[in-house]
Amino acid sequence: MQVLVVDDDVVSRMVLMHLVDSCGAYDIHEAEDGLDAWQQLQQGLRPAMCFCDLRMPRWSGMELLERVKAERAFDAMRFILASSASDHATMAMAISLGADGYIVKPFEHAVVRARMAGLVVSASDVERPAATLARLGIGSERLLAYLGGLETQLEAAAAMPARDAGNLDPDLHARLTRLHAGCVTLGLTGAAACLGALATGALATHAADPASVQAALAAVLATVREQAGSVRRMPLTPLTPLTP
Repeated sequence: MQVLVVDDDVVSRMVLMHLVDSCGAYDIHEAEDGLDAWQQLQQGLRPAMCFCDLRMPRWSGMELLERVKAERAFDAMRFILASSASDHATMAMAISLGADGYIVKPFEHAVVRARMAGLVVSASDVERPAATLARLGIGSERLLAYLGGLETQLEAAAAMPARDAGNLDPDLHARLTRLHAGCVTLGLTGAAACLGALATGALATHAADPASVQAALAAVLATVREQAGSVRRMPLTPLTPLTP
């Protein structure tokens, strides 16, 4: 599995590459800025995940992110921005542009490991779109609408505070429960398992760690976006009326 690390600071790039390497057997590629990364992608590189610094002298992380999200060829790639900025506004902007997550410098092994673990929520944990359409008796346009709604709610959940007096915030807990049900309905079994573990408290350490909660939500969000990309590649069928 390929991973791309993009950072103009060679020490930061080296540290992050080492942390990724410690998480498993990955084919790690590096780029010195957004333009270098884009050129490698245009030459055929297809990483499963890209860690990209936010501020770089040529193309910034945001610029690369916008280019990547405009190309369907990169729908399956998960894009994680990295920066010393930790304000919620920057995180919200990254998510609104389609980023699948955000990590803060200096890098922590546990946070990087959580991001890499998100790759476990893979295509094998997702029902084929055709099977979902047949099971629900709907057209592909309606399935896209459902996935879009799920994506919007996941983005909102990612922007919520994760903790309340050291425990999972009750409002976030209620939202996770609803999102779990939505993932089950749409055949996103791996994503549903991830959300269910958070909502039921099975991942107690994650409930106490905002970064891990964010990592789990980012993994689920990436799965939803990948499924939406798969549906878009199918011949579109019109919205079907819902039976009363």
